Formats: sequence, structure tokens, C-alpha cells
Amino acid sequence: MIPITVVEFGTAEEELVLQVLRSGNVAQGPMVARFEEEFASLVGTKHAVAVNNGTTALVAALQVLDLEPGDEVLTTPFTFVATLNAILEAGATATFADIDESDFNVTAKTLSEGLTERTRALLPVHLYGQAADTAPIAALAEEHGLGLIEDAAQSHGATVDGRGAGSFGIGTFSFYATKNLTTGEGGMITTDDDDIADRLRVLRNQGMRARYQYEVAGHNYRLTDLQAALVLPQLERYPSVIASRQANAAHLTAGLMGIEGITPPVAAPGRQHVWHQYTIRVDSTAGIDREAFVERLHAGGVGAGIYYPKLVFDYDCYRGREDVRVGSYPVAERIVREVVSLPVHPHLTTDQLDHIIATVADAAARS
Repeated sequence: MIPITVVEFGTAEEELVLQVLRSGNVAQGPMVARFEEEFASLVGTKHAVAVNNGTTALVAALQVLDLEPGDEVLTTPFTFVATLNAILEAGATATFADIDESDFNVTAKTLSEGLTERTRALLPVHLYGQAADTAPIAALAEEHGLGLIEDAAQSHGATVDGRGAGSFGIGTFSFYATKNLTTGEGGMITTDDDDIADRLRVLRNQGMRARYQYEVAGHNYRLTDLQAALVLPQLERYPSVIASRQANAAHLTAGLMGIEGITPPVAAPGRQHVWHQYTIRVDSTAGIDREAFVERLHAGGVGAGIYYPKLVFDYDCYRGREDVRVGSYPVAERIVREVVSLPVHPHLTTDQLDHIIATVADAAARS
């Protein structure tokens, strides 16, 4: 089976982890500070504040907006559940806007159509490694005096016209085990706002500015030096990882073009796609339903995943909640029935890429 993702660590990671173990300082310390500095440089922001996971990053980013009960956060229905859970944990009401079928992301137009008098923040998700068209979204937020939080959990190093995802508003990132950059579990919040960065650092440390000097009711959101040590060598080689993912995506696209019923993903002009996932669409002309198609891929030795099988609110635990306000989202409702993600990780060989293409063509062609 060609796996959909591969996680590998080398001697550089081993040596840095051993360095932390030998130092005796395994909690948040100099490695975390170094990680924050280097990640801020990658994104292009003044500040980066490390936290213990990507969901925490979203929750903390929402908390510093001082939302009140009934305040609405407008986001996408086509995302991982952490986006919705974070809004609810922050005490806000989640509302939704439809997506664009070309990049699977919300747009300034769809967000503007979803605004109400209670909207307090916009929360676009930069899905699969490609940022949304963020500049118009940022302009919309400024026009209406709204907070802007970018869920860039899957888009480390993605750019829009040369500007990093996570640099338009408050950026949030995940370093879960399968992400392009990983600490196993971990998160980051990016911002150019000195006050927001200061509040986040206090919030993540039990509300303390200095030991036993409590300023707010805070939390333990800290990252450890052990986790930071895992990712620092990855940051050094990340440009080559992005290049490999882009080359693999280009190879797949060239081979999949023209297969009836299969629509390859597109990297939008002016946006650097970092290809966390390579997500095709399987439509009705393929002559096979999406689940059977995935079964055929697996039978052919190709790992594949469905991200995501339902819209984020389409589960019993969210039905009937007053803080989850649902409408009609025709594009997202169609796309969620069609998407299938294929391997695109940098460890793929040319033979494996060709095998993926041939298996997709065979699965789509068979009745």
C-alpha cells in the first residue's frame, strides 16, 4: 500500500531531542523560543506564540477577541471539526458561508453574504495547503470592524501574492503528526499586533506575567522544548519539502487530466500551494460512487482518504444547538460528496506516482 502520508525523523531530530533531555529543561524553554522566532520568519509576522495544539491555537485566538455570548463567528462548513469546536469553546455562535469549488475555501463574496448584525469575526480556513483569497477577506473584515482569524492548520508556508498565510489577521497553525511540519502535537498563533501577542503569552501561562502575578484567568497552553526540538530541523529543510510536494502534485495533475469523472485540484495563480493534501473530485460521470472508488484505490494498493465525509455541523452532537446556526451551502454540499485525497508526500517515487495515476484511471473507468 502506498501510504497517504509518511512521518519520518532523522538524526538531526534525534540529536536535538537528546540535547533537550540532557539539559534537563524539557518544559517550555529556549527551543520553543527558537521555534517561535523561526516560524514567525516563515510566515512573515512580528510574533509567533507557540501553544500545545492547533485547536488550542484557535481557541486562544478567539479568546483574545473578547467575544460575548451570542457573538457570531463566520466560517466555512467544509473543514475539520476543530474549527467549529474552537468557536463553541470560546463561547461564540458558529455561522457558515459557502465555498468556492476551485479551491474549496470561503471567499469574500460568500462571507459578505453570510454577515449578520451579530457577526464579530471571520474565520476562513486555508484548506489542504492552499490559502483562501485572503486579501479581499481582510478588506471585508476591516470594512465591517470584524476580527480576522486564519485557520492555517494545513498551510504552513502557503502564500498569497507573496504574503504568508497567517499574516493577514491572527494566524493559527497545527503541528499534528501528519502535518507538513510536525511536533506530534503542537500549535502556533501568529500576529503583527504587539498587544495581542502579549495577551496570548500571558493567557497560555495560567494568566501569569511573572510567577504568581496573575492578570487574567488563564490556561496551561504551553508547548514543550521536546516538541520544539522535533520541528526545528524540519524547518531547515522545509523549502525542499514544499518543492517535492509541488513536483509530485504537478506529476499527478498531468497524469490525471482527461480522466472522465475526475477533476484534479488547482493551484490558484498568485498563491503558493504547499500540498498538505492532493484532493481530487469524483463526480457522477465517473460511473462509480465515491466510497466504491476509494475501495478500488485501496484494492489497487493506493492509500486514499476522504477529508471530509460530511459538512462540519452534519453530526448529531451539533443538531438543534442554538450556537450552531446552519443554512444552505450548495457548493459545499456537493463538494463534500466528491472529494478524495491521494498521496502527495515527498517520499513518493516516480513509479509510485505513476501507479497512483494508473489506479485512479482504472477505478474511474470500471463500471
